[in-house]
Amino acid sequence: MFRPFTPQALLGMTAALAAMLLLPLLSTDPYLMHVMVLVMIFGIFASAWNLVTGFAGLKTFGHHAFFGLGAYGSALMSIHLGLSPWLTLWLGGLLAGAAGLLIGTPILRIRSMPHVAIVTLGFAEIVRICIANLSGLTRGEMGLWGIPQFQGFTLPIVGKVSFTPADKVSFYYLALALTVLTLFVIVRLMRSKTGLAMLAMRDGEDAAESLGVNLTRLKLMVFGLSAFIVGIAGGFYAHYLSILTPQSAVGVDLMISIIAMVLVGGLGTFSGPLAGALVLTVLIEALRDLENYRLLGYGLLIVLIVMFLPRGIVTLRERLTFRQQEQADHGR
Repeated sequence: MFRPFTPQALLGMTAALAAMLLLPLLSTDPYLMHVMVLVMIFGIFASAWNLVTGFAGLKTFGHHAFFGLGAYGSALMSIHLGLSPWLTLWLGGLLAGAAGLLIGTPILRIRSMPHVAIVTLGFAEIVRICIANLSGLTRGEMGLWGIPQFQGFTLPIVGKVSFTPADKVSFYYLALALTVLTLFVIVRLMRSKTGLAMLAMRDGEDAAESLGVNLTRLKLMVFGLSAFIVGIAGGFYAHYLSILTPQSAVGVDLMISIIAMVLVGGLGTFSGPLAGALVLTVLIEALRDLENYRLLGYGLLIVLIVMFLPRGIVTLRERLTFRQQEQADHGR
């Protein structure tokens, strides 16, 4: 079940949040801010995928479709309808959530998880092909550019807040706010009766159904919520980079990276997706100078973590504590 946070875990989360809030005060280096913004975007995506796969047990490999729908939906509404990105960000999430409910209605009735995984992957490929071929609207493989950025505003104590390519601190704090909001929603959900029903469904659908859990309704709810959150991440990604291509927003490479982040961090854990997003995003940037060899190092790290920490790097402290306890017992 979703365990209550221990005092140590609460202290760790408070320290992590404080460090994130204070980071721009220590360094406003644009490259560092850029990497951390990407970490949080992918962390939101990974947390949403972990919600549907790690907590609900639905093996879906097509969530990058919702990321692309949120990104392109928000960007196109902002460009062609003249709407503020502050509004289109949420409209893009609603578009992705609606697509999740639409595709989930027939798919999630299937009990075979491998079939669900393949069908959702196929759906994502259809979305990518459509975006690439609708060049009159999306500009296809040439890329959708000129995406409006968030309008600035003024805060009483902070002063003017602007969102420009030269000032990434504002994007950093906005990404942090979205990350905290996402985690808050997930915690509230998993601590409710619905969250308990999700875990029961993951551990045994037949047993959960015998206890009165409406599997179809529950699957649709969590699938739609996950798609909505991923769409929000995609919309923020679009207005942050101001350019989109089908490969960057709906490419299968993106989904592979997200799956790797969740597996490395810890599938079915609260902080695992964020930890995996941090480790793998920073690793990719650190190995960028190695060109083709960076993918080798990236893959090697994933293999080592899966071999020696099959439950993810967030369980490292538990394993160390367990080994110390074993050694103490042997010493007696």
